[in-house]
Amino acid sequence: MTVVQRLLVLAFCTALAAPALADAPRVIQWSDLVPKGTVAENPFAKLDRAQLQALSDVAAVRDRRAKGDKSLSAADLAVEQNTVRRLEQAGVDVDGLLAKRRAISEHRTAAQVNPLLDGLTVRLPGYVLPLEITGRKVTEFLLVPWVGACIHTPPPPPNQIVHVKTDTPFELTGLFMPVWITGRLSTGATKRSLYLVDGTSDIDIGYTVKASRVEPYSQ
Repeated sequence: MTVVQRLLVLAFCTALAAPALADAPRVIQWSDLVPKGTVAENPFAKLDRAQLQALSDVAAVRDRRAKGDKSLSAADLAVEQNTVRRLEQAGVDVDGLLAKRRAISEHRTAAQVNPLLDGLTVRLPGYVLPLEITGRKVTEFLLVPWVGACIHTPPPPPNQIVHVKTDTPFELTGLFMPVWITGRLSTGATKRSLYLVDGTSDIDIGYTVKASRVEPYSQ
């Protein structure tokens, strides 16, 4: 084979490989979803699931008390006080975290999305909060960056929530199951209603993904 023929073969193979390389997913992290110059803080990252639930219980009682709920009993207040005491003994700053909870809910300081990611095929790890589930098969869910988000803690800012749809159902092994998602990312504000034990809540979302693959998380 002459040098010219070899160069032609190399050019042909490179041309064939180019579309595949262009479609290769880009592995991203949650910090990549935040535009440069803003910070997405997770003040609850150091709490385990039991502590997140306990903090949520305290917040619920305090919210009811602030609204003048007359159905609160002495037993409810005693449970709240005992829960606060238990959390503080474990080193949890209850008042500080609840203040940050209010700030996240009221101000949403990191709502902007990163336009540079729009249309890219990405691979991102996170936790599953199911929206559409049949038995244990999920086809639509919210991907969130920490356990308890939207249920035990306030929703993250919109740029830290991804609305995911997949044509291939996957089996959910538990609430907030860790997964990797792969698919094309789109930016744009949307809302979804999340059904909770005590009613529904509208969640602001900054990203959507049409997932070609959802797989259990592994390093």
